[in-house]
Amino acid sequence: MSYGANRPNEKDWKLFRKKLPKWQEQYIDQMNKEYKEILAQDKKPSDIFWELENRIWQDKKKTGVMIRKRNSRSNMWIHIIELLEEGAITLNDLSDFSEDLQEKARWVMNH
Repeated sequence: MSYGANRPNEKDWKLFRKKLPKWQEQYIDQMNKEYKEILAQDKKPSDIFWELENRIWQDKKKTGVMIRKRNSRSNMWIHIIELLEEGAITLNDLSDFSEDLQEKARWVMNH
């Protein structure tokens, strides 16, 4: 694999920037559905509130939510791995990227 960890090729970088907003919206939409499930629980309102507050506090620190604020080309590879690990994206979401990037992502996720 010749893909430089800190210097993605131009095509992959442009594609990443293009896909990122959609990936984030999908990820946050899934979180919102999970929040609705928390709200629908048959528990004391205060227990539901604190469970939801804790969950949102944890989720808002995830790459899939915060990446726009700290996105840079040199961190693209790290962000892709974080997004994969969080479940914000899957390896299938990388199908339009270079074979080199896909191969590296598969290797990392399988080890």
